[in-house]
Formats: sequence, C-alpha cells, structure tokens
Amino acid sequence: MAEGLSSSQLKSLKQLLLDRQAELKARDKDGASWRGPVELDQQSVGRLSRMDAMQQQEMAQAEARRRTSDLARIEIALNRVDEGEYGWCAECGEAIAYKRLEIDPAAHLCIGCAR
Repeated sequence: MAEGLSSSQLKSLKQLLLDRQAELKARDKDGASWRGPVELDQQSVGRLSRMDAMQQQEMAQAEARRRTSDLARIEIALNRVDEGEYGWCAECGEAIAYKRLEIDPAAHLCIGCAR
C-alpha cells in the first residue's frame, strides 16, 4: 500500500472539514427564509413576481439539498478521521492523494476508483 497522510496533513484536512461544516450550517440557517411557502395573495405579489418567487424558492430548496448532502459527506469523513480510516480509499484501500483531499476533503475514493 502507498504511504498515508502525515499527522500535520491530517490535522490540516480535519480543520478544512470542520470549517466547511460550520460554513454550510451557517448558510443553511441563513437560507431558511427562502425555502418557505410563497404568498398566494395576488394583490401583494403580481403574477410574474410570484413566479419569480417560486423559482427562487425552488433554487433555495435545491441548494439546501446539496448542503444537506455535503454535510452528510463531511460527517462521514470526520467519522473516518476518528476511526483512523481517513485518507484511504473506501473501495480499493489505497491512499487518497493529499492534493485530492485538499480540493475535496470529504472524498472517500481515490481518483482511480472515482472514475
């Protein structure tokens, strides 16, 4: 097997994961108002404005789903750190390149298995 991550690399990547997790949770909290129901009162919101509001709501909901998925991936990566499995491909068991983990610290597959 290839060589794993050094302790300083592991510490740096764990901090990236924690920072990204905090950022996503803050965005989720800030975006909650956009995911609520759209007003049906046609007098306060014109037809085109309502359609725009519905489109904004759908985009906010899609972004919230992506954040939820990213948060789950981060949680899994943090669990792998705690279990000593982080940095190793979940499929083939080879080391995941540090540069790949810098780009996506939640990656659980090496580049070969991710293709």
